[in-house]
Amino acid sequence: MLRIGITTGDPAGVGPELIVRIADAFREDTAYVIYGEEKTLAEACRLVGKPLKFRRIDAPSCADAPGLYLIDMDISNVAIPEPSLTSGKVAVAYLARATVDAVRGDLKGLLTMPLSKFWARRAGLSCEGQTEYLAQASGVKRFAMMMFSEKLRLVLLSTHVPLSEVPPLVRKDRIREKLALILDEYPKLFGKEPSVGVLGLNPHSGEWGETGKEDVEEILPAVEEFREKGYPVEGPLAPDTAFLQRERYEVFLCMYHDQGLIPFKLLSFREGVNLTLGLPFPRTSPDHGTAYDIAWQGRADPTSALKALELLHRLIENLNR
Repeated sequence: MLRIGITTGDPAGVGPELIVRIADAFREDTAYVIYGEEKTLAEACRLVGKPLKFRRIDAPSCADAPGLYLIDMDISNVAIPEPSLTSGKVAVAYLARATVDAVRGDLKGLLTMPLSKFWARRAGLSCEGQTEYLAQASGVKRFAMMMFSEKLRLVLLSTHVPLSEVPPLVRKDRIREKLALILDEYPKLFGKEPSVGVLGLNPHSGEWGETGKEDVEEILPAVEEFREKGYPVEGPLAPDTAFLQRERYEVFLCMYHDQGLIPFKLLSFREGVNLTLGLPFPRTSPDHGTAYDIAWQGRADPTSALKALELLHRLIENLNR
């Protein structure tokens, strides 16, 4: 039985609505296990005007046939909480329970709806975000956030850290680790060896040390190590022109969050998917946040969530070949 877990994310955000909106794309041969609360899901169904037929279960192993199931955590006092410590607490609880089941092998993949890092951290999440939590809970040390679309695919060397803290993180060992992860994981997930374009950190890739040392002292030596072994890796590429050469590279390795996310969202905002490399199971997520400003107004765009669901199925199929 193919079982996929879906976390509701922050119930004050758009996650519950998105689950209802993408339900028409659920496959007939798959058991989908939602981690959330029945009262919240019921309100989302009323909002969208579409009922969902699901069965309440206590564990994924009870999902013994294709269909829709709910593990009702029932820990919130209200169906639609405000963005708050409470909404952060329950979002973390949904994620934690689903992660345990995925790590145990009871789920073949995990689709996570957005949570608020602000409220999740105040509720006790000690990691930067869902990606880091999933890696820690899975016991893996090599992992990476990949942003995926048909137009652009990229991996981030550093994620949600202040810009002032990025330069010390641009080190040969960390670059080698991320390149090795990309070269190991991408063929398993997508069936081909990727060409990788590694971006520089400084303007014009440091101009040979004139505008920064990291490009020459840290990035270039790491790239050359892989090139000497015959891997299709190039860099450091000038960050301001690298994405004009998208047809040359299957994947880009970017040094910091906005270096990759600005071009990615310009090109693929509605179709982008957040994918985690290195986990023992495939995990995808929509490429956006909780969208509190439009949550529970019936205005959530499900395109990214649909793409995340489609990609998750694709990855599961590729891994099973």
